[in-house]
Amino acid sequence: MMMTGLPAVLLAIALLLVLVTAVQPVARRLQLPETVLLAVVGILLGGTADVLLRSPFTDVFNGAARTLLDFPVDSEAFLLIFLPILVFQGALAIDVRRLAHEAATVLLLAVVAVVVTTAAIGFALYPFAGMPLVVCLTLGAIVANTDPSAVAGIFREIGAATRLTRLVEGEALLNDAAAISIFGILLPAVISHQEISVGSAVLDFIISFGGALIVGMVLGRLTLTMIAWLGGTPAGEITLTIALPYVAYIVCDRIGLSGVVATAAAGLTFSVYGPSTLRPHTWRFLEELWEQLVFWAGSLVFILASMLVPRLLIGMNGWDVVLIAITVAAGTLARAAVIFGLLPILAATRLSPPVPTPFKVTMVWGGLRGAITLALALAVTENTHVSTEVAHFIGMIATGFVLFTLFLNGTTLRYLVVALKLDQLSPIDMAQRHQVLGIGLGEVRNRTRRIAGEFGFPPQATRHVIEGLDRRIEEERAANTFDTALGDRQRVTLALLTIANQERSILLDLFRIRGISRRVMETLLRTAEAMIDGARLEGRFGYVRAVRRRLSPSLRFRAAQFVHRWLRLDAPLMYCMMERFEMLMIAHLVSLSLTRFMRRRVEPTLGTRLADIVSEVLDRQQKLLEEAIGTMRLHYQGYTEALESRMLRQIALRLESEEYDELLGESLISDELHTELHRDIERRRHRLERRLRFNLKSGIENRVKSVPALNGVPEAVLHDLAMTLAIHFTAPAERVLKRGHRVGTVYFVSAGQFESHVAEHDIHYGPGAVLGAEDLLAGGRMRESIRSLGFGHLLAIGARDFRRLVDEHPIVVKNLERLRRARMGEPEQVLLLAAPSGVDLHAAEPADELEDASFAQGR
Repeated sequence: MMMTGLPAVLLAIALLLVLVTAVQPVARRLQLPETVLLAVVGILLGGTADVLLRSPFTDVFNGAARTLLDFPVDSEAFLLIFLPILVFQGALAIDVRRLAHEAATVLLLAVVAVVVTTAAIGFALYPFAGMPLVVCLTLGAIVANTDPSAVAGIFREIGAATRLTRLVEGEALLNDAAAISIFGILLPAVISHQEISVGSAVLDFIISFGGALIVGMVLGRLTLTMIAWLGGTPAGEITLTIALPYVAYIVCDRIGLSGVVATAAAGLTFSVYGPSTLRPHTWRFLEELWEQLVFWAGSLVFILASMLVPRLLIGMNGWDVVLIAITVAAGTLARAAVIFGLLPILAATRLSPPVPTPFKVTMVWGGLRGAITLALALAVTENTHVSTEVAHFIGMIATGFVLFTLFLNGTTLRYLVVALKLDQLSPIDMAQRHQVLGIGLGEVRNRTRRIAGEFGFPPQATRHVIEGLDRRIEEERAANTFDTALGDRQRVTLALLTIANQERSILLDLFRIRGISRRVMETLLRTAEAMIDGARLEGRFGYVRAVRRRLSPSLRFRAAQFVHRWLRLDAPLMYCMMERFEMLMIAHLVSLSLTRFMRRRVEPTLGTRLADIVSEVLDRQQKLLEEAIGTMRLHYQGYTEALESRMLRQIALRLESEEYDELLGESLISDELHTELHRDIERRRHRLERRLRFNLKSGIENRVKSVPALNGVPEAVLHDLAMTLAIHFTAPAERVLKRGHRVGTVYFVSAGQFESHVAEHDIHYGPGAVLGAEDLLAGGRMRESIRSLGFGHLLAIGARDFRRLVDEHPIVVKNLERLRRARMGEPEQVLLLAAPSGVDLHAAEPADELEDASFAQGR
């Protein structure tokens, strides 16, 4: 009985998937790109089905042939079903921060190259094709987009340079969007037989591109927020990621924006913030799932589109071959002109790192076209408003162009990469390989010898294996040029890159055991990747600068301080303080772990001398962290202890969970008991995830009472003052008060050291000092700037409130004067106040000096 309808379609899809799976090992054996072989299979299937339907000898296979030829997938279905998956996974797999350094290059290839190729092909065909210019330009837009699947697959398989792969994938991520946007502008003009206004076309392109970029980013962030609300439900989280590309694509497509750009923007947003939102095991599963989805989608779209090739090539003649040759030549020359002509300009203006010539040659030859080009050509041939002649022209030339690039460029690209030696390690990597192998094989030899003894292997077999490892170790040591191939600066940079990547791994592991909140994880991961980028671009200087940037209060924190000070809203600063506490403490724990990792794993590779240099960088980082934490711990000791206790209990729960897993693996407990034990762990872990309470004003009254300048002020007034003071945290080198500016705020130093420079002398202010008071009372403007020497904690009072305090309690002025006199009489102590202008420093009476000295000792 012949199957028809949906069962026949489902069976056909299942058989195609089986066929796709069988293509993989064949392509690997023949050393051909999978896409090339899929195209061959698709063409054979389409051609065979057409022959069987036309054959008068048998009707046995007519049902299957008709199912293949009348497959219910048109051009709209191609783009709607497959394109969001392909684009979203491509964006998800990209390292956005590393790609950001190549942004100018990628945009040039993805947008400028598409526009130039469209124009070049259109104007090259116009004199020979006998078609209107707009039709030739439409064809140019259809064949301008490149397909990265075959190219990236070849690069990964033969081990080509990762930067080359990254450039190709980054280009392909956006050039589909650019080509489809241009195609969407030109096709209506083809249908209506009207000329195009260049100005309106450019404006439409910018709106479509830019608007979709914003919509995609917003939808990506909304999805991540929804995932955070789900509270760690993997099934729901994965489901939202599958829905996201289709929502972004369809919504933007319906409102006249680029659905492809929106999908790419959503994927890039997810790539940046996803690892800090999803649990690591969920993220790994998500990546694996999307790799599987894109394998199905990419394979099916290629084989289904290739099945249409025989139909698109019906009626081809010799002149069509000439037009295809013109199209190929114009497209290749246009791409070469952009790559060889404009990339050097980007490098010269330092908008992008230089691209080596072998990379450029490979990128020109690797401009393969694929399924999306065939789908766009099919969209024209299926459009009933397009004339038969135009449809035949576009379908024929576009299909010929795809086949030419696949069967010529695709089959020879591997050999080009090998010939240009882009599959070989750099001299630095090769030197590191010998160094790492020499050390690693020594560890393998020792463990092999130990395991052989434990399991009772015969001495002869053990000796044979150990001797083989010894020979390899000697060979690697003899070939080792690590010390000569790498200078000290390069080796330090290499070590810092290793340290930064190790920190990222530790953070992800802490996030896996739920030891870090989502927002703190996002901050730490972002700054860890900034350290990687800083070390890669500027070595030790870039790494240290990224460390300092991590420890400095964020823009959000400063905004919360502003709201706290001027609007008297405590909640934003309270939450920022909680996150900063957690961030600093996690960074401190990770820093200690990195120091041990440095000595254990990195020092054997670099040597003691260079390890000491890198350790010095880590020690400086450790001291900065300790200073920042100490400033906060001083005033919030209770919260610090509670946070540390919770983190340690979360780690203990993780260890407990691993212990039960090990007991189950050894069959010492049943599945039921294992499930119950884990259920109990989850209950306790859920209780630990509750937010700790944080009192922003904790201990402020006691700190106010300890300020020497406020001695003698009634306690009731100090209580009211404590309730109105704002809290301000400072970072190293931060200017608290600026020279020449009117004093709007007076600060009581609660912790930290500050400095000003007056009359060629440095004046230091420590805990208990009052910053800005003398200048406010003397004239209202700062004589010199005051900056923080480290992390500090200040209590801030507005200038008007401080004047009122002084007017109502003159004892404050007297206290300030006593502090100044005590400082002048005891120069070895930390200076607390700068003397106001116009004050005679020697006017103190002898009786007052004794009183001043006793006052200073009691402050």
